[in-house]
Amino acid sequence: MGKELIILIGGGGHCKSVIDVIEGQNLYEIAGIVDFPARIGEKVFNYNIIGGDNDLPELVKNFKHFHITVGQIRTPESRIRIFNELVNLGANLPVIFSPYAYVSSHATVGIGTSILHNAIVNAGAKIGMNCIINTKALIEHDVVIGNHCHISTGAIVNGGVQIGDNVFFGSGAVSKQYIFIQSNSFVKANSLIK
Repeated sequence: MGKELIILIGGGGHCKSVIDVIEGQNLYEIAGIVDFPARIGEKVFNYNIIGGDNDLPELVKNFKHFHITVGQIRTPESRIRIFNELVNLGANLPVIFSPYAYVSSHATVGIGTSILHNAIVNAGAKIGMNCIINTKALIEHDVVIGNHCHISTGAIVNGGVQIGDNVFFGSGAVSKQYIFIQSNSFVKANSLIK
């Protein structure tokens, strides 16, 4: 049986990282990428940019699987808008996780989340919808992460931490265990949160 087709939304740097994960995961074949209309006809690696955001209703009629590959640094607004539109259109938003990541069988991960190379999600962790768990991030036991969060490269979220929605947790940042990080927080790179 052949691989199922998937459309990626966002053709920048995060898209390249997710392409690498999808190719390694070997579950989906990338049918195309959605980006700004001015980029239609361009390629990201070997994959064509086939449409813009306005084409999503038509694309959902022809394709089942979608994944948001717009990055998230300052704000998750674009990712949230696209996510809500896809959900309303009835698209399937699978979890994309690297074969080089470790996700405990005792963890839960919400739809539309991507877990990149060498990330670790330990037992009892709960990750929300439409999150990015970036390369080499560590999500320890019993961590709860809300929706639309980005846990950046090399970040360490220690045991029992609770993170609200729409949080950016910067590269190399480290949290003390069992603390609460409120929704819409921006945690700077290399910070110590206690």
